[in-house]
Amino acid sequence: MREQESQPDYAINNLAKQTAFAGKNNAKRPEGTVATLTKLTAAEAKAYYQSVLTKSRMIIVVVADIDKAAIQQKITAMLANIPEGKPFILKKETINPVKSSFTPQKKELATNYIQAVTSAPTPGTSDYNAYQLAMRIFSQRHFLEVRTKNGLSYAPGSWFDGGSSPSTNISVSTTDPNKYIGVVKTLIDKTKKEGFTEDELKNIKTAYLTRFFYSQETNNAQAASLVSNEVLHNNWKRALTLNDDVKKVTLPELNAVFNKYMANLVWAYQGDPAKADAKLFTASATTKPALPKSKVNTKKKD
Repeated sequence: MREQESQPDYAINNLAKQTAFAGKNNAKRPEGTVATLTKLTAAEAKAYYQSVLTKSRMIIVVVADIDKAAIQQKITAMLANIPEGKPFILKKETINPVKSSFTPQKKELATNYIQAVTSAPTPGTSDYNAYQLAMRIFSQRHFLEVRTKNGLSYAPGSWFDGGSSPSTNISVSTTDPNKYIGVVKTLIDKTKKEGFTEDELKNIKTAYLTRFFYSQETNNAQAASLVSNEVLHNNWKRALTLNDDVKKVTLPELNAVFNKYMANLVWAYQGDPAKADAKLFTASATTKPALPKSKVNTKKKD
């Protein structure tokens, strides 16, 4: 844990999520902290394990060429001594920032680490598939603008965290944070005004579905897909209909969900705060950094 906390990528993600989800479950760290792990006892670990080892918290998926009656008999025997437990409903929560914010934290780093978090569609909603595709296209655009065209970072990232507490994330490590915020805000603003293209949608559908089916080559992967869709979306059949569902996503839907969820951003910053103008991060997307003062002398000589 100490080694992990020393990693800048982990630290900035932790700060961003704790800031954006303050007061919510997603601000907590399931992996624990040095302080909580140090105090944890074997008795506490055992008691917690027993509290969650209940039928009410279980979903069992079997992907195999096995007789149904035989597997039912074995599972029934396996569960015989496990208590039913209290009814459990997975809590799904997201955020909807009322305004953009900037939280700086001074750290002695070779570069500055920045991450923004904002809202996203919850699993099981009609916006989910379209937003998955929209953020994959935006991620490609973000990489192109930040690294390829402007050379501001070696590893810019943007993604849709589609778990039970979903969020939209944009991250970068850069020595020029003020120039970066100008580039990314211009990109967001342009994407909202002009939208994505039919070619981008066609290509991302192909890439997304190819990767999905490629990952389904083992029984273990198929079982994981079925159970994750049941837990997150309350619909295990989504694992079987995803191909058709994704193909049905239209360009207007893609543009609508991007405009809907890519709104106010909660920015977290670790590095040298003196290099970042907070006003540039919290201003509207159409606000650009001011151009440097011209050095051209326009005064006429006598």
